Amino acid sequence: MSASSSIGPRRLTAAGIAVVTFAAALWLAWTASATLLLIFSGILFAVFLDGLTRGLGHVLPLPRGLRLTIATLALAALSLALVAFGGATVAAQARDLGTTVRQQSETVRTWLKDHGIELDFSQGPETSAPKPGEDKEDDKGQKQGGLAGLASGALKSPGSLLSDAGSVLGPAATVVFGLFNALGNVLVIAFLGIAVAADPGSYRNGALRLVPARHRDKGARVLDGSGETLRHWLFGQLLTMAAIFLLTWGGLEFLGIGGALILGLQAGLLAFVPTIGPMIAGAIIILSSLASGLNGALGAAGVYLAVQAAESYGLTPFIQRRALDLPAATIFAGQLLLGVLFGLWGVALALPLVAIIKVLLEELYIEDAPGAG
Repeated sequence: MSASSSIGPRRLTAAGIAVVTFAAALWLAWTASATLLLIFSGILFAVFLDGLTRGLGHVLPLPRGLRLTIATLALAALSLALVAFGGATVAAQARDLGTTVRQQSETVRTWLKDHGIELDFSQGPETSAPKPGEDKEDDKGQKQGGLAGLASGALKSPGSLLSDAGSVLGPAATVVFGLFNALGNVLVIAFLGIAVAADPGSYRNGALRLVPARHRDKGARVLDGSGETLRHWLFGQLLTMAAIFLLTWGGLEFLGIGGALILGLQAGLLAFVPTIGPMIAGAIIILSSLASGLNGALGAAGVYLAVQAAESYGLTPFIQRRALDLPAATIFAGQLLLGVLFGLWGVALALPLVAIIKVLLEELYIEDAPGAG
């Protein structure tokens, strides 16, 4: 009787501690969401480098460190070559595309206004100025992580030197800190990716030491399954993005649509974000093709629909069948939830996060459920 009475309070205390710990972890994840997702992006890059290193092992019987160095230098050289030889063309087409999209958007807006539908974006959150003495928050209250968080926080801090400089420089300061934001995040992702890919076993074993000994086998299965799923999904996604880029570019170039290269490039890049990305890419393609007349717009819409059909019914089922098998509605719901919680980072990284959640559920819940297996 006394033993059972002592067990009850102990379990109640343990349950209370677990609830408080879980709530504290959620609060930490919320407050540092942008930084945590930046770290997750670095892990994704590490998975990509690890996959390249493993692939080179089938061709070059060299030590892992040397293969990783070759893969990293090859990626750096490819990036520099793309910037050096294609940067000017992409920048010129992007500038022309931006002008075309703005002009066609105004044309569509005028047409809608003539038919009784008026769209007024002048009072949007991005153009509304804060009242004197008030601090203007970021869109939807989202916080920036990494070096960008330090820069933007310093820029918006009242009374700071950078705040005064920002008020003087105006748009120039925004551009400078935007570049600092992007460059800083890229450097953080690159550093994390190279560091983790250099010795993934030590990070795996270090994470397992945090797991109780009786659950380490299951923890190892979760980590290994997550890594394999991410690796298959990431390389399959890159192949799909490359195919969408080439098909869109070729189709629009054949129709003579201006800015075909940059339109194909943005379609391929936005394919990284399922459902939402292709919708944005399609809107940009159709808007930019309006300058070529009705036939050009219809042709561009046909190219976009054909590429999306090939991606949905051919590329993705064939390439991603080993990586991620989830209904489209589940992926879209995950995007909406993560987008509300974490903003643009959550939308962009929704699919790999959903893939890891799937592995966690399979290993920790489904296999232990009664009647499983």
